[in-house]
Amino acid sequence: MDDRADRGTDHLGPWVASFDRRIDLAFDRIRGEPAVDRVFLAASRLGDWSLVWHLLGIIRSVARRRPDQAIALALALGVESLVVNQGIKRIFRRQRPTVAGADGLDVRAPSTSSFPSGHASSAAFASTILIRWDGRRWAPLWLAVAALVGLSRVHVRIHHASDIVAGAVVGNLLARACRRVLR
Repeated sequence: MDDRADRGTDHLGPWVASFDRRIDLAFDRIRGEPAVDRVFLAASRLGDWSLVWHLLGIIRSVARRRPDQAIALALALGVESLVVNQGIKRIFRRQRPTVAGADGLDVRAPSTSSFPSGHASSAAFASTILIRWDGRRWAPLWLAVAALVGLSRVHVRIHHASDIVAGAVVGNLLARACRRVLR
């Protein structure tokens, strides 16, 4: 049995530990491929502090002449981050698969616990809001960016796969909860 995939997962049950182990083994097949590593590492880094969502929000608002939406998205992401990183993560205090990331993939050392993934939460949060504003036409782009950011955290071994799933659910629920504010 692979220790690193099980650390911090036991208290969530054997099914979650098994799920995390299977996904980690699947990523083992592509870790070390230079092009794949570069894409996932870039996505992980762009997900730090929701940078990718702030950049996309600014680009989008300039193109649509809606600076109010970039500001609203930035403020909402700040609140989402506080709720997840200073609230929910403190409840679970789950250990990460590694502290420094996978070998050869230099990632920022996180200061919060693993569950749920803040990157996945902010990605689901921002993509849900952007889809609401832009309609289904842009949904594939927003969802692809969100998936790439979330999965990058498993690839760089800073999160368990179940952290990503939980983060996506939390982010989506938080975005739906603040729909009225963001109209």
